[in-house]
Amino acid sequence: MLDLKILIRGAGEMASGVAHRLSRCHFSVLMTELATPLSIRRAVCFSEAILKGQTEIEGVRGVHVSSPSQVFAAWQAREIPILIDPELKVRKQFPFDVVVDATLAKRNIGTYRGFAPLVIGLGPGFTAGEDVDIVIETNRGHHLGRVIFHGTAQPDTGIPGSTLGYTTERVLRAPADGPFKAVKAIGDTIQAGEIVGYAGEAPMRAQISGVLRGILPNGIKVFKGMKSGDVDPRGDRVNCFTISDKARAVAGGVLEAILSVMNR
Repeated sequence: MLDLKILIRGAGEMASGVAHRLSRCHFSVLMTELATPLSIRRAVCFSEAILKGQTEIEGVRGVHVSSPSQVFAAWQAREIPILIDPELKVRKQFPFDVVVDATLAKRNIGTYRGFAPLVIGLGPGFTAGEDVDIVIETNRGHHLGRVIFHGTAQPDTGIPGSTLGYTTERVLRAPADGPFKAVKAIGDTIQAGEIVGYAGEAPMRAQISGVLRGILPNGIKVFKGMKSGDVDPRGDRVNCFTISDKARAVAGGVLEAILSVMNR
């Protein structure tokens, strides 16, 4: 059995889908995150462990660790440790076999070949064979999850994927600068025009009806236009608490990339 140690940069939705699959395949996974996570789909993001101490996604538990010394204890318990370390300083303390940049920043924020024997970048902003070894396609469509050994992923369109014909309408954006306060919870059914939260004193209203699939935690300082929530017009509450088809496809691509290189 391959005994690989894998470092994932980021603990948002895509990163968590990847971490979940790799953990289920019995790899030792460590995730790093910001001290103040900005994840929207928090019910399926291991970044929630930073705020709550621990979280569970489809049977896999993530725990917040405060130091690298606690990582091994989490691995022995078959848990995913999440460390506040956006600069990846921890990579100098562990012999990681694989580094996955899953921040989806649409640009390289400092992940390069040489960080580990295999370095993988998710989505646009990376070039396979140059700054990373392999790129995984994250754009919805025919090539979603494709493993790219040479070149780049498709460019960012800036338009959310279509669900029942809705794209930008699904996204809730802060109407003003200020501290964020949610008045609805993930999984709640909401109607078009209903207030979902506040940015300062300004109400943030849903543009369409559906279920609230994601929303920022209270207290986050937002700016006008910042993505702050997500409405799923399909209305299926279960979708709010399970890994998305997109995240599973991307995770499958990462697993294929790792095995294609490491399982020779």
